[in-house]
Amino acid sequence: MYSDFKVSRSEIFSEVTIIEPDVFQDHRGFLYTDYLKSIFQEETLHHLSFDHSKYAYNNKNVLRGVHGDFESWKLVNCVYGNIFQVVVDNRPDSGTYMKYDTFELDYKSPKMVLIPPGFGNAFLVTSDYAIYNYKLSYIGNYNDYDQQFTIKWNDPKLNIPWPCENPVLSNRDK
Repeated sequence: MYSDFKVSRSEIFSEVTIIEPDVFQDHRGFLYTDYLKSIFQEETLHHLSFDHSKYAYNNKNVLRGVHGDFESWKLVNCVYGNIFQVVVDNRPDSGTYMKYDTFELDYKSPKMVLIPPGFGNAFLVTSDYAIYNYKLSYIGNYNDYDQQFTIKWNDPKLNIPWPCENPVLSNRDK
């Protein structure tokens, strides 16, 4: 569809977009573009402009999430390591309310997931450590943790097949 990116949709949620960049690789390593303003200005990617970017360094078996809000878009990817990515629909009026989809994010096969407002974002580090990037798009001020929803990572209604039974959790996620 785009020269620098392959864009597709989640099999569970038509609102969640998977973006795979074109990767240039040779004997020195590899190079790819993770954001190109002109692509995100198109209607199929919701005319998004990102407001800020965050990086999270996490050790093996750290689980973050399920967190989100009803105003922010998140473009997430794994910069280094391996991540088990989970997206949960938390829109009560949706036909897919409390359903989830999972993705393997691996820095050697770059892939980004665009998560719309109303969906929870969670991830588990499956490598020794990982670096995770969030690009955020919102109107007004950022909804920090005290203005976000949290869904228990092991909620039996979700029954997410986490690849770790005893993850390392923050107090918020316990």
